[in-house]
Amino acid sequence: MNKRGPERLAWLLCLTLIAGPLSAQTTTTHEFTIQQAVDYARKNNVQVKNALLNIKSQQQTNREITASALPTITGNVGITNYIEIPTSLLPGEIFGQPAGTYIPVKFGTKYNSSANIQLQQLLFDGQVFIALQARATSIEFQTKNMEVTEEAIKANIYKIYYQLVLSKTQIDLLDANIARLQKLDHDANALYKNGFIEKLDLDKIAVQLSNLQTEKTKALNSISIGYLGLKTLMGMPVKDSLVLVDKISEEQVKEDFSNDTSYHYSDRKDFQYVSLAKKLNEFNIKRYQLSYIPTLSLTGSYSKNAQRNKFDFLGKGDWFTTAYIGFNMAIPIFDGFARSSRINRSKIELKETENQLDNLKLAIDSEVEQAKINFKSSLATMNFQKQNMQLAETVYNQTKKKFEVGTGSNTEITAAQTDLITAQTNYISALYSAIIARVDYLKATGKL
Repeated sequence: MNKRGPERLAWLLCLTLIAGPLSAQTTTTHEFTIQQAVDYARKNNVQVKNALLNIKSQQQTNREITASALPTITGNVGITNYIEIPTSLLPGEIFGQPAGTYIPVKFGTKYNSSANIQLQQLLFDGQVFIALQARATSIEFQTKNMEVTEEAIKANIYKIYYQLVLSKTQIDLLDANIARLQKLDHDANALYKNGFIEKLDLDKIAVQLSNLQTEKTKALNSISIGYLGLKTLMGMPVKDSLVLVDKISEEQVKEDFSNDTSYHYSDRKDFQYVSLAKKLNEFNIKRYQLSYIPTLSLTGSYSKNAQRNKFDFLGKGDWFTTAYIGFNMAIPIFDGFARSSRINRSKIELKETENQLDNLKLAIDSEVEQAKINFKSSLATMNFQKQNMQLAETVYNQTKKKFEVGTGSNTEITAAQTDLITAQTNYISALYSAIIARVDYLKATGKL
């Protein structure tokens, strides 16, 4: 036998054991634009899922309300076995006995059977009538609640998504600064060997380089945590890989802001939600007001009864029929002022909702105005910080040239490098603030 046979077998077995766990840990890679990320969250975020379940729950409640206006049909079948037939007392006078005496007599048969079918139809009930009218509004109310939830999640996704997109620019700037310092370190070493600078100057550059590398590590850790937060918000498994496709530019940040800052309260999802709550309150008042009106209902019954001394209902013997149809009117007369209290409470709740709408209008006005001011200020700051960063880069390049030819000091180039990093950090911060201000502005005007 070939000696390499067992070796190959062992090698294949080893590959199988390794491949098994790896296949079980396969991850899915998602490449998402911002819109795809929002769409994914609509399907997978727990809050949105629960809001959708609330809509389905309301649909079932509406079916229950509809059932109140439909006929109810019930059937009953029963068999009674009288172990002791009931005894009745008849006056003795019937049988020639003295007055005041009674004779016990058993009436009936040992076995009784009955089959009955009954129909009940509500003809009019004011509360049910209003509940039927309110069904569509109830669905709209739950749907709007879902949209409010979606909008809040959408705003957070926008902010985190673009922060992570922007973090790539931050890493690129850190890499450029590290490369710049590495080049400076290389050139400084050459100057040191030729006696143009001191060892202390090399050490200062090394410290700066180490600080930048530490800063990059911290930034990468923050990015990783940011991705975990975005996945959790979207309802995505942590083990899945997420790639952000969209880019962000200053032009994109500016595109939604103009001098035309007109808006309408009705564009806001939360305003629509409270408006629907007001409409439901109005339905509630009507419902209790109509409870003063009589309710009308129709009842019909058809039954068969049989009596036997032997348990034989399928054999010969009569079945006696009973049938009737009835019309009922329930007239409310006095309920201890309970209906009046319900109406007054509903009117108070309506007034509270109207107050909420008025307050929401004030809040929207304030929110839009603040968002407009913040957006305008953030755009100005972003433009200023960009110019400042470009100027700092120019200063650094000129200082570096002076250092390389020996006319500049290490202190000057260290200061220029520090100013450049600070300017870059400020620009990144200003750009992100502008993105947040843009999202807040769109949300405030109902255009997100």
